[in-house]
Amino acid sequence: MKVKEALHDTAKTLAAKAVDEAVLEAELLLMHAMGLERVGLYMRLEDDLPLGYDSTLFQLVGRRLRGEPIAYILEHREFYGLDFYIGAGVLIPRPETETLVEAVVAFAHSNFASGDPIIADIGTGSGAIAVSLAHLLPESKVYATDISMQALDIAALNGIRHSVRVELLQGDLLTPLPQPVDIIVANLPYVRDDEFSGLSAEIRNHEPRIALSGGSDGLDITRRLIADAPRKLRDGGAVLLEIAPSQAEPLASWVAGLGAWSHVELLKDCGGFVRVLQLVLTKRNS
Repeated sequence: MKVKEALHDTAKTLAAKAVDEAVLEAELLLMHAMGLERVGLYMRLEDDLPLGYDSTLFQLVGRRLRGEPIAYILEHREFYGLDFYIGAGVLIPRPETETLVEAVVAFAHSNFASGDPIIADIGTGSGAIAVSLAHLLPESKVYATDISMQALDIAALNGIRHSVRVELLQGDLLTPLPQPVDIIVANLPYVRDDEFSGLSAEIRNHEPRIALSGGSDGLDITRRLIADAPRKLRDGGAVLLEIAPSQAEPLASWVAGLGAWSHVELLKDCGGFVRVLQLVLTKRNS
């Protein structure tokens, strides 16, 4: 079998099972099986598929047809221009979360002329947010917490991959932080309990529920973090959280009633949907 035939047959098989972007995913699976980049794959289209690669490809396609997300099969996902190792046990980074990274960087540049804030990424998972911020703000100090040691192991690999220093801490939310910080950032679980069954099978069956489920209204964990944040923030510090667009107004209203925050702002993603809640702590000496 020629490489081009394997590519065609794989795309056809995926399309028959209604896999989105079947041609692209066929390319990715064949590239992974052969250890090639896209240019290398297309340079070898007329070559015979090397012995044994058909079996490897068959196994990869079988995993995809059983609904396993392609990021877990390929063991990587790009996020904010960086390539991250992704393994079972961590949430797959989404493009919409890049809005959260952009918001943190903007806040840091506006409030820290030397670019050296102390940042804590809470519930870090793969470390995509923490590593991206350490890469973009190299003078900053970045902590990353997670309750899962499996997640922290993956985050550690990603820190090494991108040659950044992130201090990893195991524990619940803000508890393990050794000092007050300037910025708390988090993409916490915010799926409502009644929404979980409506998620795609890929998400329900493969991504960790602990990283998705946020309770009856999706805000159980978010409210806990916000209530505890003032004692873990330095004067004038900020909390930036990814939220679901439907949660924006009720959450902002609840936060306003707490009285601890001098600034409450909802930020939109590139699609025009509210994606980030930004809170600035009222200065204690004001």
